[in-house]
Amino acid sequence: MQLLHYSFTTVCSLPPEYCEFGPQIEKCKAWLKAHHPDLYENLYTQTLEDQMANTSLEDNQTADAEDKKKAREAAKIERELEKKRASKVIITRIARNKRKCVTSVYGLQNFDIDLKKAAKTFANKFACGSSVVKNNQGNDEIVVQGDVSDDLEEFIPATWKNVPEDNIELVEDKKKK
Repeated sequence: MQLLHYSFTTVCSLPPEYCEFGPQIEKCKAWLKAHHPDLYENLYTQTLEDQMANTSLEDNQTADAEDKKKAREAAKIERELEKKRASKVIITRIARNKRKCVTSVYGLQNFDIDLKKAAKTFANKFACGSSVVKNNQGNDEIVVQGDVSDDLEEFIPATWKNVPEDNIELVEDKKKK
């Protein structure tokens, strides 16, 4: 079979002739069959005699092992995507004394954002102090001086496109007397 390089990519972001080596072969086959049926016929249909001639017991065992490995990789990718969809960025306004307050941002690390760079970006944007600190549970969060919670709610999805607006939650916390 002659391999040609096509100018489009499939679901797994690989060229069509390499999809069989990717983790999402079934999704790629379905996409290719729907969008490019002639190419699908070319790549994925063989006569029964050709398949029987190329098959042996060892090939079946290695193919089964490879299929299991690809299925595990695809499941791992799905779990990571589901975790990102379920995670939230929590912006908390914490009152200090009288009119002073700070804003805490928690959960950006779930979206693969470097917290130190994000803190520096917040400090530059809002002209205030910003740092990465550990909270009571031992997790990292960003503390920004001042009440910038409303601005942060708009700034975060505009700056980092992989953080959906639906996953940002505002919380107001008052200091206990």
